[in-house]
Amino acid sequence: MLAMSLCYQSQTLFGFVSILNPNLNPRYLCKSRSWKVLSTPPSSVILNADESGKFSKNLVGSVRNDSVSPFGYQGTTVGIIGGMSVDATLNFLRKLVELSSQDGQNPIPFLLCSDPILNKELLSYERSLESFKVDSSQIVQSLRNKRVFLENSGARCIVMPCNVSHSWYEQVSIGCSVPFLHMAECVAKELKEAKLKPLEAGSPLRIGVLATNATLAAGFYKEKLQNEGFEVILPDRATMEHTVIPATEALSRKDMEGACNLLRIALQVLLVRAVNFVILASDEMRDVLPHDDPLLKKCIDPMDALARSTIKWVRSCGDNT
Repeated sequence: MLAMSLCYQSQTLFGFVSILNPNLNPRYLCKSRSWKVLSTPPSSVILNADESGKFSKNLVGSVRNDSVSPFGYQGTTVGIIGGMSVDATLNFLRKLVELSSQDGQNPIPFLLCSDPILNKELLSYERSLESFKVDSSQIVQSLRNKRVFLENSGARCIVMPCNVSHSWYEQVSIGCSVPFLHMAECVAKELKEAKLKPLEAGSPLRIGVLATNATLAAGFYKEKLQNEGFEVILPDRATMEHTVIPATEALSRKDMEGACNLLRIALQVLLVRAVNFVILASDEMRDVLPHDDPLLKKCIDPMDALARSTIKWVRSCGDNT
């Protein structure tokens, strides 16, 4: 599969889409800070997309106009809508490439859509203390346009490796013609399959969720976990006001030590309530603690579950073809 770097532009859409060589070394995904360096393209094209995500017929470059998809694709190509930050998206891609290439298997093909304008809007929304008062209609439309763009590009499965984007999953997924994996549902199903036992005899299985106000207010983690029979423990108001919110503020000031200390306190507050695990449902909080911190053994990164579920979908489709 050839690698191409592509740019598309309209009044509402601007970003980079890359069809990456499945054999790309994962280390490049960790070190790059621009989608342009993710591949070494033999050709590039500029695409114009209208409000619905459809392409104009005027394609520049070596892409054939008579093909169903302007890029060409494999039957198990995964479409990825970039998240709140480039680092978070690259982290997911690294997991996807590394996990899918284990045991000598071929890494899965994927299409990636990243929009720096949307990234800033998502970050602003997540950091807002009263996000429910923010007009999110433009964010929803942007996410929906990117979903349609990826479908038209040949993606056969869609994923959003971003917690706050799932606040609008129902709206974005309406009319989607291909499977659209939900990150919180992937986490809940994996926990169910793990057959955990309560930490306290006679108590229900408890799972904690640590996230920003915006993600917690959306309620999708609580809903998906409760659907699988778990009792969900969320930070109380005091914990949010004195640890979680100050931790995000410390991150915005680049005060990593302060953010780390506050995050540890927030995790311990949840753990003393006999939860089996705490889901770190925040893209910013994920990399705050050192990799050798003992608390991480009690934490779940939703990106891991989404990557594993994506690979499982690809492998199952391959078995049925």
